[in-house]
Amino acid sequence: MSCAICDSCEGEIIWSDNTLRVVLLDHLDYKGYCRVELISHQKEMTDLDEALQFNVMRCVFKVEAILRRIFNPDKINLASLGNKTPHIHWHIIPRFKEDAHFPNSHWGEKVRQGLRQTLSAQEKKELITLLNQSLS
Repeated sequence: MSCAICDSCEGEIIWSDNTLRVVLLDHLDYKGYCRVELISHQKEMTDLDEALQFNVMRCVFKVEAILRRIFNPDKINLASLGNKTPHIHWHIIPRFKEDAHFPNSHWGEKVRQGLRQTLSAQEKKELITLLNQSLS
């Protein structure tokens, strides 16, 4: 069976170790949108032992903290659905009141045009540096 996460990478891997990777998604409406992906193909968090569960969530929370520090968003959305892609992955999405979907889910109907949010080279460098400092 094919798996979109196992078979390819949708964005740029900006940090990884032997079990997890942080992927920066190139999304013009949501700068800093990251995904934490388990490298091995597992479907549910409860399929993992407690130590790996802890490591996944530690990574998610570190990414959230770093995105808050860099972008100062109005809100951070954390999501782990996996209905279309049954492979453990967490979306970490900085949200701003002026984004195209706020206050709704970014998967829903747009409520406005929204501001284009281009990630600067400096923001990307800071994101990668802070990930390496806090996760390595």
